[in-house]
Amino acid sequence: MALMFWYDFSSTYSYLAAMRIAEKAAAAGVEVTWHPFLLGPIFAEAGHAGSPNLVGEAKAGYMWMDIGRRAAHRGIPFVRPAVFPQKSVAAGRAALALEGEERAAFSRAVFGEIFGKGRDCADLAVLADAATAAGLDPERVVAGASDATAKAALFAAVDEAKTHGIFGAPSFVTHDGALFWGDDRLDHALHWERTGMLPEGG
Repeated sequence: MALMFWYDFSSTYSYLAAMRIAEKAAAAGVEVTWHPFLLGPIFAEAGHAGSPNLVGEAKAGYMWMDIGRRAAHRGIPFVRPAVFPQKSVAAGRAALALEGEERAAFSRAVFGEIFGKGRDCADLAVLADAATAAGLDPERVVAGASDATAKAALFAAVDEAKTHGIFGAPSFVTHDGALFWGDDRLDHALHWERTGMLPEGG
């Protein structure tokens, strides 16, 4: 049994979850599997031309303020990327070409490049730097971005996300199929995965 962590590299709130989920899960005694996917097709099917967080100047401004505030509170770096939303296809493919802790380490590093340094994950050089930071062979990781199997896996990931009812990121799916959406629901998801119920007071 394991909690499924669904994320899109272009998702601001996925960054916040990605940078703390390993520590939180270890403390809760919960195993986590990392599942990169693309929000774009899901947003399109819901009738959104882009990220719902960017539908208005006020909402977009609040999101950036909120992300910066939460990041500062948790002691993690945050730099608003010049390009947003980003095309996360290559990063998603590269991550899906990896497994287990390699995928987790690479994913954390990619998020760090995007939201910790303000870089664009559509740039293969950024993915190479993330691979190096994760202790992986950058040539092998970057090759995964164009791997035919990884391409198919990314399409399949979107389809699988839909079967869980996922409509945004980050999302967490427990072993019994319970869905939790948002960085602020991580603790609830971990508790449910372990006990089958919400935490007291939740």
